[in-house]
Amino acid sequence: MSDTPSAPKPDSKPAASRPAKPKRGLLKSSAIVSSMTMLSRVLGLVRDILLARFIGAGGDADAFYVAFKVPNFLRRLFAEGAFSQAFVPVLSELRQNGTHAAVQHFVDRVAGCLGLSLLALTLLVVVASPGVAAIFGTGFIAKAEWDKFWLTSDLLKITFPYLFLISMTGFAGGILNSYDRFAVPALTPIFLNVALIAAAALVSPHLERPVYALAWGVFVAGVLQLSLQLPFLARLSLLPRPKVDWKDKQVVKVLKLMAPAMFGVSVSQINLTLDTILASFLVDGSISWLYFSDRLIELPLGVFAVGIATVILPNLSRQHSADDGRFGPTLEWAMQMVLLIAVPATLALVLLAKPLLFTLFQYNSMQAHDMNMAALSLQAYALGLCAFMLIKVLASAYYSRQDMKSPVRIGIIAMVANMFMNFAFVLPLLWLWNVGHVGLALATSGSAMLNAFLLYRGLKKAGVLTMGAHWPVFGARLLFAALAMAAALLLVLEQQSDYELLSWLQRSSQLALLVVVGLACYGAALFLSGMRPRHLRPLA
Repeated sequence: MSDTPSAPKPDSKPAASRPAKPKRGLLKSSAIVSSMTMLSRVLGLVRDILLARFIGAGGDADAFYVAFKVPNFLRRLFAEGAFSQAFVPVLSELRQNGTHAAVQHFVDRVAGCLGLSLLALTLLVVVASPGVAAIFGTGFIAKAEWDKFWLTSDLLKITFPYLFLISMTGFAGGILNSYDRFAVPALTPIFLNVALIAAAALVSPHLERPVYALAWGVFVAGVLQLSLQLPFLARLSLLPRPKVDWKDKQVVKVLKLMAPAMFGVSVSQINLTLDTILASFLVDGSISWLYFSDRLIELPLGVFAVGIATVILPNLSRQHSADDGRFGPTLEWAMQMVLLIAVPATLALVLLAKPLLFTLFQYNSMQAHDMNMAALSLQAYALGLCAFMLIKVLASAYYSRQDMKSPVRIGIIAMVANMFMNFAFVLPLLWLWNVGHVGLALATSGSAMLNAFLLYRGLKKAGVLTMGAHWPVFGARLLFAALAMAAALLLVLEQQSDYELLSWLQRSSQLALLVVVGLACYGAALFLSGMRPRHLRPLA
């Protein structure tokens, strides 16, 4: 990769006193991460199109999505969630004030402790997979769907080792991100999509139950993703030599920060997992409908919010340590960049839910009814998109300051609220229209809004966010452009034919027109309102 220079030679000289190479700007680094992530998400859409085509939305599909969601959920706690938010600030601080030898010492011991813990957990779950399947697929047992239950258990034995592999990949990526090497960690998720595409297209047609091919695709992807990181760590002279030392003070510090962070950063994932458990009690296909709608929400969330949060976390950590007055402006810039994407994306997903789903996923194994049901949950999830994206950025502000208690408290409040909203929304929608899965999506969005608001309020009270005079101007420009885009999309939609009656080529043509019109109107409206490229630069 062109952004990975030669490794620094180990020495005892403080890192802060060595000449620093020029760093990319935040905007450029964010663009690199976002472009790599965009490539991964596009391949992810191809993957999901193939999944819809080969396994549809029936019982086997529900079993696979549960078996895949369990390690994926824990991955976001260990790799992208609590571990990353605890590990990166400590590593950045050590890099700022310590020596290369001290960083290597820290990396070795974290690798040993993390690796041993994950290996033990993986072995436990593989042995006890029926119990895990009973927890996450409770509804399968309640409805006496034993074939689906045992299939889930068997698939878990294959998919769960992915947790160990991808969490160690996340550990390696955290090191690279701390050294401003963002491209390789952002590129790594592509291998999951490539492996699943190959499994779905080349292997699954030859198996009696195609979902087994997908499960093995997940395992192979983990091996490939971890293997990619190691040469780049070697170039930094930071290839881990795992050593187990639970008493090391830096390891203890990470563990103390990590334990509460599991709630603070991963509340949305916990809520989505609760949705899966509750959805297992609903009609066949509910889990798959939520999965496909969630996948479209993940596109803007993963490409932009995660990209920006990934870049600003090490920067905020260093700015907090340096106390140079750039922390607040950097955070406000990240919020503006998120809203610039989140607001129009919310409107577009609400208006284009059916065109998107029918074009991308409606094939032989996926009926029109499935797409209509998924469209309803996609619209419900879209209402919380701004909150989902802001949480990624706002949480980074807390963790970069090594404040774990505040997000934990806020996360618990949001999670409890989600539970209450689940019952408040699901039961009426289930009884009236038999669309209980939409209530689950609404509850998740509602709890995300509460979470984002409380995170914002805490930073405002702490004086971290000042929200200067530029915000009303930015908000007015954003609102004008988003409404102009929505009006244009509605006008085009009125002239188009019903997607249920069209061929795939006709659907694609109509959707392409909507995308072009939406992007053009949004960009033109921003320009007419006075938005210029200089306004996208960091505020400090």
